[in-house]
Amino acid sequence: MSDAAPHELFVVVPYHDEARGMHATLRALADQDDRAFTLVLVDNASTDDGPATAARFAAACAASPDGLPRVQLVREPRKGTGAAADTGFRHAIAQGARWVARTDADCLPAPDWVRALRRALADDGLEFVAGKIRPRRDEGPLSWRARATLAAMLFVAERYGRLHRRGPQFRYPYIMAAGNNLAVSADLYVRAGGFPRTAIEEAHEDRALSEVVRTLTDRAAVRRDVVVYNSVRRVRAYGYLNTLRWYRNHGYRPATVDVR
Repeated sequence: MSDAAPHELFVVVPYHDEARGMHATLRALADQDDRAFTLVLVDNASTDDGPATAARFAAACAASPDGLPRVQLVREPRKGTGAAADTGFRHAIAQGARWVARTDADCLPAPDWVRALRRALADDGLEFVAGKIRPRRDEGPLSWRARATLAAMLFVAERYGRLHRRGPQFRYPYIMAAGNNLAVSADLYVRAGGFPRTAIEEAHEDRALSEVVRTLTDRAAVRRDVVVYNSVRRVRAYGYLNTLRWYRNHGYRPATVDVR
């Protein structure tokens, strides 16, 4: 393993009105088998108890003798996943981060997620890492057909990108990099201009960043050992086809964007 300084890796989690569900995400991060990282929790104009939940978690980590992650609390008043994520990343970089990772407040990183990211970034020298997404197992039963459908959706989305997002400006083929499971070097994030400071209904900020990154480096990869379990609540709210249309350039416009 790398002998990099332990707190060169920061993890950013933006959240908006996630008080009811973010406990599981925070617990998954506290239970990482590599806890040598700094966690940045970005309150994105929450109107619920989310900021208090984050503050209690930060206090518990600071008081624990068990080597829990360091936690820093940040606020971004402009609502938008891109704005909140960018604020968190730039805060981390200002604090000395060498690499910054992101997951979302409705996701469960696998217990070895941080360790796998550190292996990809510090040991293998990647500048940009995209991980694999799996459906959460704790949100009620999900049939094998549903799991197969979700896997097929991800496969189709990636193949569509490879077919339609090509050009001489790109230094490697399209990879599907979701905001709930990616990491980037601080230097590359700054060179790429960061996440666009947008709301999710305006643009998919993760795709925008990853497409710029493709023009700047070839030290990027999808890592199968970097796993995050994603909430299926949007799929249940929109349906399979509409979810696919939503992620494909907002072809579906739901009445409710913030599914809870």
